[in-house]
Amino acid sequence: MRALDGAAVREWADACVRDLGAARAEIDDINVYPVADSDTGSNLLHTVTAARDALAGSDPVAAGQALTVLAGAAVRAAKGNSGIILSQVLYGMARSADCARELDGPGLVAALRAADTAATGAVTRPVAGTMLSLLHAVAVALDGAPPEAGDVATLAAKAAADALARTPDQLPALAAAGVVDAGGRGLLAVLDALAATLTGTRATPVSPAPLPAPPPGPPGAWEVMYLLTSAEGDDGAASLRRALAALGDSVTVAEAGGGEYAVHVHCADIGAALEAGLNHGRPHQVRVEPLVTPGRAAEPGSTGADLAVVAVVHGDALAELVGAEGVPVLAVPTGGQPSTEDLLALVGRTAAEHVAVLPGGVRLTAAAERVTDNPVLAGRDVVVVPCASPVQVLAALAVHDRSRGAGADVVAMAEAAAATRRGEVVVATEDAITWVGRAGGGDVMGFIDGEVVLIEPPDGAGGVTRAAVGVLDRLLAVGGELVTVLLGAAAPPGVADALDAHLRAERPDVELVCYSGGQTDAVLLMGVE
Repeated sequence: MRALDGAAVREWADACVRDLGAARAEIDDINVYPVADSDTGSNLLHTVTAARDALAGSDPVAAGQALTVLAGAAVRAAKGNSGIILSQVLYGMARSADCARELDGPGLVAALRAADTAATGAVTRPVAGTMLSLLHAVAVALDGAPPEAGDVATLAAKAAADALARTPDQLPALAAAGVVDAGGRGLLAVLDALAATLTGTRATPVSPAPLPAPPPGPPGAWEVMYLLTSAEGDDGAASLRRALAALGDSVTVAEAGGGEYAVHVHCADIGAALEAGLNHGRPHQVRVEPLVTPGRAAEPGSTGADLAVVAVVHGDALAELVGAEGVPVLAVPTGGQPSTEDLLALVGRTAAEHVAVLPGGVRLTAAAERVTDNPVLAGRDVVVVPCASPVQVLAALAVHDRSRGAGADVVAMAEAAAATRRGEVVVATEDAITWVGRAGGGDVMGFIDGEVVLIEPPDGAGGVTRAAVGVLDRLLAVGGELVTVLLGAAAPPGVADALDAHLRAERPDVELVCYSGGQTDAVLLMGVE
């Protein structure tokens, strides 16, 4: 077909129902993220069937009108996180098409890009390796797309297939289970059906790898869904997303048009999820389902039984440094705190039964400890290894050994973190009285294990260097073999060389390793092992 018109939209909807029906069991079987509850294929089929049925009961001629009917019904009937995201794909396409009688190649490109924007905007915390990754890959691939709609649809399906094959590299939970993303597999079926409708040729979808049986889902956790009628607009939707993110994970607040939103959250407190909606409008068509994986038990020796290690630190530079050790990392802005949803999603990125969390600070440790007993994580052994500084996170990772048992590995990491003495060099922002005297604004202060041990007057790079050497000597006074230094964003040039020269002259037996940490709350962070 040269373009997508109303009749083609109807044919596409029929093809989506047929293809998702055929792939439903396969998609359910590979459903491991965000919860292994084996219903992604069923949810997608339910959503698209309701949309197809609504379109069958009307008689739109224009593509824009047909997509609007399809999208409206999909949003209102959407089940599960994947169903809501698919409804937003249709909603974005409908808004882009508006009242157009047909979509030619450029029109379909614009519609698919609008689908990417709408779906991503509805999700509180987009995660790489999901349906959203496929949508973004499609949007990027459509640069310089051919003019015919059929060629555009074929290109979109092929880009989605390539992106789907990459999902296990982006999401550790998928790699551990040996599968591609279930929602992405369903989206590929939808895009493949579009290409087949317009060209008569079907792209070959990616087949999932065999699935090890996942452990049962967490008892006491619920999937809460409802429609919300609200007059608060985008600001109200953003506020509701924040409120729901404090209760659980997999939060989606998707626009349905006409002041209505489709709401989805995984949480332990059903009443709180509904109350959050009541604070922003009128919830209706409420649906609640337990997050329990039906009838499947873990196979002995499966990857999910191993210990997985994740970390949470302040700043992108530190996150990149820690992530280079091969662990999933959550980056939090300096001084900020991670949300409950962020932490649950971080743990959920693994498919392991045992998870150790390495937080790079005292407040981050407290935040991580608050979610270990969240019902969403019930059935999983989640342990926080207390760390007061990123240097202790690095020390713990240095002894992490996948060949050890989970308990022994956690003990080894905790001992390594606790044995690492930590130092800091900071510039005072205001006057203060300390154990070693009065510090004025701009003075350079040296800390060891949280206590002020020296104060140097402001003297540019000289003051910072003297403070760094002083802290280092005090740390090494009780012994040490390895010094790790994280250079902050304000670290003066040459300070690392000065520390190296000092050690070579005074303590040649000690090894020094310096990294760019990029932290803004300390000029230098030090750890001595």
